[in-house]
Amino acid sequence: MSRTVNTLPASFRCRRLLLTGAAGNLGQVLRPRLKAHAEVLRVSDIAPPAAAGPGEEAIACDLADPAAVSRLVQDADAIVHLGGVSVERPFDEILPANIQGIYNLYEAARIHGVRRVVFASSNHVIGFYEQGKQLDADVPLRPDGYYGLSKAYGEHLSRFYFDRYGIETVCLRIGSSFPEPKDRRMMVTWLSYDDLTDLVTRSLFTPDVGHLIVYGASANRDRWWNDDAARILGFVPQDSSERFRAQVEAQPPLAADDPAARYQGGAFVKAGPFPFPTPSSAE
Repeated sequence: MSRTVNTLPASFRCRRLLLTGAAGNLGQVLRPRLKAHAEVLRVSDIAPPAAAGPGEEAIACDLADPAAVSRLVQDADAIVHLGGVSVERPFDEILPANIQGIYNLYEAARIHGVRRVVFASSNHVIGFYEQGKQLDADVPLRPDGYYGLSKAYGEHLSRFYFDRYGIETVCLRIGSSFPEPKDRRMMVTWLSYDDLTDLVTRSLFTPDVGHLIVYGASANRDRWWNDDAARILGFVPQDSSERFRAQVEAQPPLAADDPAARYQGGAFVKAGPFPFPTPSSAE
């Protein structure tokens, strides 16, 4: 079922908008939808993104390379930062793009005068709270893995760059943004692509957001997150996971003692431990 996207009008535009992680799942969703909001949409990923269309620039960039990131950010007016590893992985795989990379991005934003960043954080920064626990944006963080830890770092880093340098950031604790929810947990955390688009565009163009943390979920029947902060953006989700309930609940439920059924982070709380790298005997 499709609907008219309840988003800001195309008159809300910037001259050059940078979208990192453009080859990822959500990057591919947002790339055509954000074009209406920029004279030039600059898209980037570690591998060469799909060829640039009219009004686009496509640039391959390793976020762990500070010189490359500086060139990427130059002349951008605002940034939607999706780039990085998006699943739970060993720490040495998370470190380059998710931790070193976001530092490089904000330092380049400081140098080149970028004043607004929309940072794709994640619900996995609070993944070790139990399901059903009602949370707001001010609860202590409880990351459920190295991926969640990297997003927590990004939230703190963005706060520092606002307090020290005035770079405004909206941190989006995105739930589960897929065409449809895959399981019972996602019935609560699901964020439709249309609601995602609306949330990102409002995060880009709402004035005077300072440093804001917003949960990203559609208007689902059951909710774990108090998202009063979204009102600052005027974000009112229009979609709901309810139409998928019958097909999801037809699946066998997880065992009651399965950690993925207990914690908000789902299966992420069970990933790992990963092998710890040790020097080989030849070294």
